Amino acid sequence: MLIDQAEIRVVAGNGGNGCVSFRREKYVPRGGPNGGDGGHGGSVVLVADPHVRTLLDCREQPRYGAGSGRAGSGNNRTGKDGEDLVIRVPPGTVIKDPKSGEVLADLVEPESRWTAARGGRGGRGNARFATATHQAPRRADPGERGEERLLALELKLIADVGLVGLPNAGKSTLLARISRARPRIAPYPFTTLEPHLGIVELSDGRRLVVAGLPGLIEGAHRGKGLGLSFLRHVERTRALVLVVDAATEAPRRDLALVEHELDCYSPEFKARPRVVVLSKADLLAPERRARAAEEHGLPEARVVSAHSGLGIEDLLETLWNLARPDRPVAGVDAPEESAT
Repeated sequence: MLIDQAEIRVVAGNGGNGCVSFRREKYVPRGGPNGGDGGHGGSVVLVADPHVRTLLDCREQPRYGAGSGRAGSGNNRTGKDGEDLVIRVPPGTVIKDPKSGEVLADLVEPESRWTAARGGRGGRGNARFATATHQAPRRADPGERGEERLLALELKLIADVGLVGLPNAGKSTLLARISRARPRIAPYPFTTLEPHLGIVELSDGRRLVVAGLPGLIEGAHRGKGLGLSFLRHVERTRALVLVVDAATEAPRRDLALVEHELDCYSPEFKARPRVVVLSKADLLAPERRARAAEEHGLPEARVVSAHSGLGIEDLLETLWNLARPDRPVAGVDAPEESAT
């Protein structure tokens, strides 16, 4: 299961206390202060790891703490620093303040890092306070406390193309046809419950990453169904494929519903390159397939069949031209989720 939201508490390590100590050796008169500094506390760092797929670990372990620094000791010995704690999250993870909703970091690139909580500094030992007029200081600083904060994590899948449509429009079947992804497919109506990613291999070593999303329903932008929960995953796509069942009574009406939900979720989707696909062409009579797009008033739509392979090659070339990886990813600011 794709876990794409989690809330965690991160606690950095405290700094070690400074030491009050004096040099006392048999033949060394007036040895002076030699208390060492405390070690620094460890920090909590989030790292985008391409081998991590979901936020499941963060959901199951909501609290993370780094190591604290050791206290200093005599003979000017500094305490050991606390170890940093690294939390590995999927690329595409957005870190927010759960109260204000402010975006604190966006870990898009693999191995990108962000320090979530900084460790406390170690306290100074009494050797640091010795002066010409104060040669026997008996004070040392305590270590600073490490930072502690609550973070909201939200995963937005990184894909070149997003497949969007109503339930049972044929998105999962199309994704399985063009890639090695294996979403659940059955000969009866049901809707996919989580996004799926697939890698499409074209000629000349070209590759596209395609995301298939759960079906939208009317009112998805207001929180109905699963649509709003997963529309965030098409925010980073370079192009959209609006999949419509060609065998339904009104494909044009279905397309208008999908476009309405996308536009209500974010007006910036209007500028996103897109292609309309009439799927399940194998369910149409042979004489209707060639004129299916014009018949439904969608002359620019691509008529395809994931079952027979009709129109698949031309569709993939179109997607490459729209969403090749050298194109920048347009950002979309999603609205806050509203209660139904």
